[in-house]
Amino acid sequence: MLKATLRSFLAHKGRLALSALAVILSVAFVAGSLIFSDTVTRTFDRLFASTAADVTVQPKQDLASARTSGAVQTLPAALRDRVAKVDGVAAARADVQVQNIVVVDRHNKSVGPTTGAPTIAAAWNVSRHSPVRLTSGRAPHGPGEALLDADTAGRRHVRLGDTLTVQAQPGMFRVRVTGIATFTTTNPGAALVYLDPAVAGRALLGSAARATSISVDAARGVSDAELKRRIGTAIGTGTYDLRTAGEQAKSAAAALGTFLDVIKYVMLGFAGVALLVGVFLIVNTFSMLIAQRTRELGLLRALGADRRQVRRSVLTEALLLGLVGSTLGLAAGIGLAFGLIGLMSAFGMNLKATEMVIGWSTPVAAYVVGLGVTFVAAYLPARRAAAVSPMAALADAEVAGTGKPLKVRAIVAAVVGTAGVAALAGCAAATRTASAASLLGLGVVLTLIATVVGGPLLVRPVIRVLGAAFPALFGPVGRMSQRNALRNPRRTGATAAALMVGLALVGGMSVASASMSASFDRQIDKTLGADFIVQNANFIPFTRQIAQRVAATPGAGLVVPQRLTRIAVRLPDGSRVETTAAGYGPRLDDVAHVTYAQGGSTAALADGHLALDAAFAQDHGARVGSTLPVEFPGGRRAELTVGALTRQDQAEDLGSQGGVFFGLGTLERYAPRGQDSALFVNAAPGTSPQDLRPRLERALKPFPQVQVRNQTDYKKLVHDQIAVLLYLVYALLGLAIVIAVLGVVNTLALSVVERTGEIGLLRAIGLARRQLRRMIRLESVVIAVFGAVLGLALGLVWGVCMQQVLALRGLTALAIPWNTIVAVVIGSAVVGVVAALLPALRASRMNVLTAIAHE
Repeated sequence: MLKATLRSFLAHKGRLALSALAVILSVAFVAGSLIFSDTVTRTFDRLFASTAADVTVQPKQDLASARTSGAVQTLPAALRDRVAKVDGVAAARADVQVQNIVVVDRHNKSVGPTTGAPTIAAAWNVSRHSPVRLTSGRAPHGPGEALLDADTAGRRHVRLGDTLTVQAQPGMFRVRVTGIATFTTTNPGAALVYLDPAVAGRALLGSAARATSISVDAARGVSDAELKRRIGTAIGTGTYDLRTAGEQAKSAAAALGTFLDVIKYVMLGFAGVALLVGVFLIVNTFSMLIAQRTRELGLLRALGADRRQVRRSVLTEALLLGLVGSTLGLAAGIGLAFGLIGLMSAFGMNLKATEMVIGWSTPVAAYVVGLGVTFVAAYLPARRAAAVSPMAALADAEVAGTGKPLKVRAIVAAVVGTAGVAALAGCAAATRTASAASLLGLGVVLTLIATVVGGPLLVRPVIRVLGAAFPALFGPVGRMSQRNALRNPRRTGATAAALMVGLALVGGMSVASASMSASFDRQIDKTLGADFIVQNANFIPFTRQIAQRVAATPGAGLVVPQRLTRIAVRLPDGSRVETTAAGYGPRLDDVAHVTYAQGGSTAALADGHLALDAAFAQDHGARVGSTLPVEFPGGRRAELTVGALTRQDQAEDLGSQGGVFFGLGTLERYAPRGQDSALFVNAAPGTSPQDLRPRLERALKPFPQVQVRNQTDYKKLVHDQIAVLLYLVYALLGLAIVIAVLGVVNTLALSVVERTGEIGLLRAIGLARRQLRRMIRLESVVIAVFGAVLGLALGLVWGVCMQQVLALRGLTALAIPWNTIVAVVIGSAVVGVVAALLPALRASRMNVLTAIAHE
C-alpha cells in the first residue's frame, strides 16, 4: 500500500501542484512573520542591552504622555551630584533627551524620518553606552552647534557647516552642524541631533536645572541590582523610577513589541486567509481525484485492502503534499522575511539580513501548519473513499453522492445558521459595546460556517437564476455551461466558497468603513464651526510659536488653541477614571458647536471648572456643581467643579472617556508645559477664508509638521485614515482571490480530465474549439459570480451589524458602498474568465479520437 500510495502521488503531482501552492503561501506568511519578528527582536535586544546604562534614574511614571500633551517629564539635574556620591558609582551623567521636537533645514524641509520614527534631540554625553560615535567633524561646543547622525545626514543631504532650525518646546533656535556621528549598533530609524550638554537643558527643556534622566555606571565588582538598591536608599524610591540595564532594555523591548505585534498579526492574518481559502481548494482537489480514481480504489479493495488502508493511503498522499508544501513554504518564508528586512532598511531601520534569526519554533510552526491543514482538508474525502465497496467502485459508481450527505448538510446548515442569525440579531439589539462586539464575532463565525456547509444547497436555485440568460445569449453552449455548473453541487459550492470568504470580508468591511466615513462627515459638519484647523498630520502636539505665527497673520481673526493632557478623575461613585482631557481657549462657541444638556461654554471654561459628557456623568453620579478630585501629570492635584454637561456623541471626544474639557487657564495652572494639539482659526471680518488660506500657508512654511485644513480637508484626512484599514482588507482579498482563482483553475482542469470522453463526443458531433472554450469560460464565470453573490450577501449582513456596534460609539450613519459592490461582482466575472483560460485552452487542444477512447 505504501508503494502504491507513493506511485499514486507521483502520478498525480501535476494535479496537486495548485493545492501545494495554497499550502506554500500560507506557510510562507507564517514562517516569514516569525522570522522577521524574531530577527527584529534579537537585533533590538542587542541594541537596548548595549546602550542602557547600568542603572537609570527617571522621573516617576505617571499620567504624562508626550504624544498627548507634548510635555516632557523631568527631574532636577542636581540629582546627579547626589547619585555620584553613592558608594559603588563609577560615573553619573545628567541626561537630556526629548522627542517632542522638529528639525528643519534651510529650505524649511523636515530632516526627520517620514516613517513615524521619532526625531530625538539629546545632550552629547560620551560613554561606553553611546549608540553612536563621532566619525566626522568635531563635538558641539556652546549654543548654536550640533551633531547629526550619519544616516539622516546622508538621507537629507546635510553636510558639515549646514544650518538647521530646531523647534523645541521652549522655542526655536538655529544650530550649525559641526560633526557627523555614525551608529555603532542597529539604527532604529530615528533621527538623532546632539547638543552641548551645557546648553541642552535650557534649549530643550527650558531650564539648565532640569534633566530627563540620570545614567549611572557601576564600579567594578558592584552588580547592577546592588547599585540600584544603594541609589534607591540614598535618594528614595517613591519619587523616582530606578531601573537596571536589564530592566531598561526589557521596558524598551516591550514598547517595541507593540510595533512588532502589529506586523506579526497582519502577516498572520494573511496566513489565516490563505489557510482558510486553501482548505476549500485541497478538499475539492482530493474529492475530485478520488472520484476519478474510483476504479483504482475499488481494485485495491478487491485485492484485499481494507477501508483503513484506503483511508490511510489518501491521508498519506495529503501529508506528502503538506510536507512538500511546508518545505517550499518555509523557503519562501525566509525569502519573505529577507524582503521585509530590506523594506525596513528602505524606511531607515537598518537591519542586517546576515543576522536573520531562524529559531526552532519557526520550522516547527511551518510544518505544523502545512501538514495540519492538508490532513484536515483531506480527512473527509479520505473517509468517503474508504466507504466505497469494491463492487460499487469497480462498477464506476459515483463516490460523492447527492442524497443523504446533502440532507445532513441541510440540517447542519439550518441549525448553525439559526444560531448565527440569533447572535447577529442580539448584536443589533445590544446596548453595550462589549456584548455587541462579542455577539458580532460569534454571529460572523456561525453564519460563515452555515453558508459554507449549506452552499451546495444553494447552487441549483442561485445558478439557475444567474445563468438564466445563457441559453438565449449563447445557445446550446450556454445551456451546457449552466448544466455543467449544476452537475455536482458539492464541487461547485466548495469552489465558490473560496472566493466567497474573501468577498464576504470585503463586503462587511466596506460597509463598516463607508459608515464610519459618513458618520465622521456628519459629526464634522455638526460640530466644527471654524474656517480652518491647523494641526499635525499625526495629531502630535506642536510648539506654541505656531499659534503666535497664526495670530500674527494678516486677515486672521479668532484663534482658539486646543491642548490635550492625561488626567485621572475621582468620581462620586468612587471610581477612578484615567482619560484624555482637552483645554480650550475662550470663545469656543465661535469655532465649535457644542450641545449642552446643562450649563454652557462660559461655565465650562471658567477657572477651576470642567465639563463632562451628560451620559458619563449620570453613570457615575456626577452633576453640575459636583466637586471632583482631578490628578494631572507630575502629581499635581486639583478640586474642579462640574460647570456644564454636554450631549456629545462618543465619536466627537477623540476616543477619550467622559468627554472632559476645561479652559486653558485651568490647564496652564496644573499642566503648564503642554503644547498645542490644534488651532481653530476664523478669518477676520472683511477677509474671506479663500484669501486667508494662502497667507496662513505662507506664514507656516517654516513649520512643515503642521497643515492648514478646512472642513473638506479634515474630512479627507479622516477618510484617508479609515482607508488604511480598508486597504489592508483589500490586500487580504487579493490573496484570497489568488488562491480562489487557483481553486477554480484546479476544479476546471480536473473537471476537463474527468469529462475527457464527453468532450471528445461533443467535438465529434460538431462542437467547435471556440465553442468548447466558451462553454468552459461560461461555467467558470457562473461559479465565480455565484461565490461573489453569496459572499457579498453575507458581507452586507455583517457590515450592517458592524455598523450597529459602531452606533453604540456614536457612529450612527449607515452607508452602503454600492459602487464597490457592483465593481466586485463585475470583477468576479473577470476572475472567472481568467481562471478558465488554461483549462479551456487545454480542452480545446484535445485529440478527438484519443478523448473518445479515454477511460
